Amino acid sequence: MLSPTAAYSIGIEPCVNDGKQALNRRETTARQQTNSLEAVPMRIVQSKEQASQKPLRLWPGVVIVVVQWAARFGAPILNPDFTAYGVLAGVGGGMALVVWWLFFSRAAWGERLGVLALMIAAMAATWPFLDASISTGAMGFLFPILAIPGLSLAFVLWAAASRRMSVGLQRTTLAAAIVLPCGVWTLIRTGGFTGSFDNDLAWRWTATPEQRLLAQGDEFFDSAPHKAVDSVRGEAKPPASVPATPVTPQVTSDDPVAAPAGKPFNAAAGSPLDFARGEAAAAALDWPGFRGRDRDGVVRGVRINTDWSASPPIELWRRPIGPGWSSFAVHGDFLYTQEQRGDDEVVAAYRVSTGEPVWKHRDRARFWESNGGAGPRATPTFSGGRLYAFGATGILNALDAADGRVVWSRNVGADSHTKVPDWGFASSPLVVGDLVIVAAAGKLVAYEAATGDLRWLGPDGGAGYSSPHLLAIHGVPQILLLDAHGATSVAPGDGARLWELAVTSSATSMPIIQPALTPDGDVLVGDGQASGIYRIAVSQGTGGWAVAERWKSTALKPFFNDFVVHKGHAFGFDGSILACIDLADGTRKWKGGRYGNGQLILLADQDLLLVVSEEGELALVAAASDKFTELARIPAIEGKTWNHPVLTGDILLVRNGEEMAAFRLSLAGR
Repeated sequence: MLSPTAAYSIGIEPCVNDGKQALNRRETTARQQTNSLEAVPMRIVQSKEQASQKPLRLWPGVVIVVVQWAARFGAPILNPDFTAYGVLAGVGGGMALVVWWLFFSRAAWGERLGVLALMIAAMAATWPFLDASISTGAMGFLFPILAIPGLSLAFVLWAAASRRMSVGLQRTTLAAAIVLPCGVWTLIRTGGFTGSFDNDLAWRWTATPEQRLLAQGDEFFDSAPHKAVDSVRGEAKPPASVPATPVTPQVTSDDPVAAPAGKPFNAAAGSPLDFARGEAAAAALDWPGFRGRDRDGVVRGVRINTDWSASPPIELWRRPIGPGWSSFAVHGDFLYTQEQRGDDEVVAAYRVSTGEPVWKHRDRARFWESNGGAGPRATPTFSGGRLYAFGATGILNALDAADGRVVWSRNVGADSHTKVPDWGFASSPLVVGDLVIVAAAGKLVAYEAATGDLRWLGPDGGAGYSSPHLLAIHGVPQILLLDAHGATSVAPGDGARLWELAVTSSATSMPIIQPALTPDGDVLVGDGQASGIYRIAVSQGTGGWAVAERWKSTALKPFFNDFVVHKGHAFGFDGSILACIDLADGTRKWKGGRYGNGQLILLADQDLLLVVSEEGELALVAAASDKFTELARIPAIEGKTWNHPVLTGDILLVRNGEEMAAFRLSLAGR
């Protein structure tokens, strides 16, 4: 064996060292390669994590909210008729935002599902604490309609502002962005909304106009003690109707529709309409009830000065009144209307000349629903010294018009086995001969005017808020009622069906307006859905009555705003804008003037429309077919005004759910 020294001397030791170094280098290279291979999966995992943490795709959410708010709030400002589409856009925008967040936002799936769950939980938790006007409004959909646009905006603002926040701060601000837009509605109430869905919003703790009125005290002479009567919405079992002691009605020569008591209606003896047109009777009766003598909104024998800049209407008096959508009946110096005063449904008499209260009759009953608020919907009817008033909960009273004394009283809901409709009983009583006829939703009910005894029940037409309408078609008197299916005509004497016409099969049909008769005997009816108007031909032959549709027009779409017929044309509201159509074919002649969902009457001798806007303005519009011409416009009363105006002589009466006023109009030629 060589010694180390010898080995080194011949060069063996350097070779060994070189081998060791080479071996070390190979081991190092192998370790580096191994480490490199092990690092590949790590880089793949890191790449996936980075991909999952891509920035939030925010722009679709921003676009959705901008479009949502422009459609919901901007479009109705430009055109109130777009309000329904705006409301749908507000809710639809919220649904689109949910789709964006769940499928296109790039947020982690836990965040996506968590946000949706929090939104649902926040709205559900808020609902029990809402004011009833919010929780039940718009058939129960008002809260989502009001809350979703604000919730959508707050959420998108949070998504934009929270991208650089810490996780804890993100979650805290997210909860605030969802809970606060929902919770704020617990502090708010609504007094209802207009036909354009403008809500009368107020802080929940502020007094309503009715509460402010009640705080002023009671100025009335009370005509009768309280009676225990079934109240709101027919949820409790109605009491049986108990007529009062029969009282023979006072039949006077100035009563246009009353017949001698105890005698049945006799069509052969002449139509009550013919009797009603006597000038002496009209002068004495003034304005017997809903929409005037013939329920057509037409005033005859009056011409007024249309230059209101020179001769404006003179305010005679103004006073607060309880809520309700009743109009007026007028006889002499008495006007009669219905209103709500706390828990009492009130029929009241005031003086036309001064507005001073005369008497009131009250029933312990209260109807309320969020859309229209509290109070009666129908207008009293004056006939033969009696006042017939139908309340929103179904109470039909016959009262002495002089002092409010009860003659008899019935519960129409109980008599007809009809539940109180969603918007309350709204039919104004119709006196035909010795009968008083009302509509229990879509079913006519007739009582003896003298005693209140039930005479007959008509066919059940389902839902409806229209009033019975007396027409003489080809000389034959008949009672026409618009109901959920279309129109039904019955004989006044026994309620037997004469003819019917189905114009809609929609479950949402809810007719409110009155029919109208054309000069040649055809009938105009709405479809109950504010989507058009029909002209129908009615004829009588050997085989009975025949009905045929002449045309349907979408150029005039009245909802709860009645129209008038004049010189071959119909004038009324197409949505919130006044319009005129040709009765020959239903084509539109003009459309103009924004009055909201107001009401109107026709001064036939003057070719003039007197319009009360939904905001309480008075306007004069020419009843001409060539073009829309507004002649004058002034403010009259404050607040949402759906009530029909009354013009008797030179006295104009207007009211809404908060106040009423009387104006003297300057007559033409004076």
